[in-house]
Formats: sequence, C-alpha cells, structure tokens
Amino acid sequence: MQFIDLTHTITPDMPVYPGTEPPHITEACSIAKDGFREKALAIYSHTGTHIDAPAHILEGGCTLDDLPASHFHGRATVMDVSRTPGVDITKDYISFSLKTGIDFVIFYTGWYHKWSTPAFFDNFPVPSTETAHYLAGMGIKGVGTDTISIDRAGATEFTIHKILLQKNIIIIENLTNLAGLSGRIFTLCCWPLKIGNADGAPVRAVAICD
Repeated sequence: MQFIDLTHTITPDMPVYPGTEPPHITEACSIAKDGFREKALAIYSHTGTHIDAPAHILEGGCTLDDLPASHFHGRATVMDVSRTPGVDITKDYISFSLKTGIDFVIFYTGWYHKWSTPAFFDNFPVPSTETAHYLAGMGIKGVGTDTISIDRAGATEFTIHKILLQKNIIIIENLTNLAGLSGRIFTLCCWPLKIGNADGAPVRAVAICD
C-alpha cells in the first residue's frame, strides 16, 4: 500500500489567491519560556490545498460541516490534461467509463510545477462549461485540480464553481504530486478541518494506492 501526499505545505511565503493575505504563522509559546511550543495561525479558509464548499459561492449553500465525513473519502482517478490546447478542458478528456464507481475526478494540468512562480496564476487549464455540466451529472462527490482555481484566472462569475457546487460537488484546489497518478484508480482521503459554518478549509489530501 502506497500513500502519496497531494498537499502543499502551508508557509508564510506560499502563493495565495490574488487579493487575499498570506498565512501569518507566529510563535505564541516556546519551550524555553512556557515549557511547550505552540503556534498562532491566521489564514484564509481557502489557503493552500483546500476544499470549496457550496457556501463559498452559493447563497444558502451547505457548509463543509454540513457534509458527512464520508463525502471527503472515496475512489478517485487523475486525468492527464497537461497537453490540452488552450485553457479549456473539453469533454473529450472525460472517459464515459467514469460514470461507474468513481467518486472524485482530478485534473492533472501540470500547473503545480509552477508553484511559487508568477506563471502559476496565468492561463491555467480549467473545465469548459460543457465539461462542468457533464461532471455535475455524474453523481460524484468532488472534482480536484492542481491549479489555484477551477475557474479561469480573473473570473468574476465563477461559472464552473456554480455548476459543480449546485450539485454539492466539492472542489479541491491546489493539489500537488499528481503526475504519477494519471489514469490510476485509488482511494482519496481529503478531510478538511471541521470548522463551524465553513465556506472552505485547508485539507491534507492523500492518495492511497494498492
């Protein structure tokens, strides 16, 4: 059994969505002074590798703590779209066999290789509207990507978010280490912090392969 960590480490200098603040991590207590070490954390709920809840975009949408723990665990597959032309991931990349037995569809765009560079924020591939509607009709639990958003850079309508979240399909963004998982079926664990009324939360996403 192999465990593959799909999570970026949260650090003060990590990339964040434009307009949000980077994590603030300070030492609140030290062994020398207090006999134990403890950090004070101040982060946005969509920092690093994280999950979007329907409440992130939809007024009255469910929050992460509304969803059962089982919603964050299941059978997943990674689709390699790193050679897709342009920025739209078309429905041609979605195998019809995914209709059976898959809980999570994850897109490997290759963008995580640009992490911590200015190019990470520009022209990343995202599902087309047609692809999003197709995914929304599959009855899956979630869609993941290694990009900073499931919508295009600079989007203001968040169309892809809305199509998926209206079906309570969670969105996992900023995944990493996907290249070796292309085409494979594995178990995904992506339990978020259980924060009350959460529109999103950081997650430790892990692939478990037989």
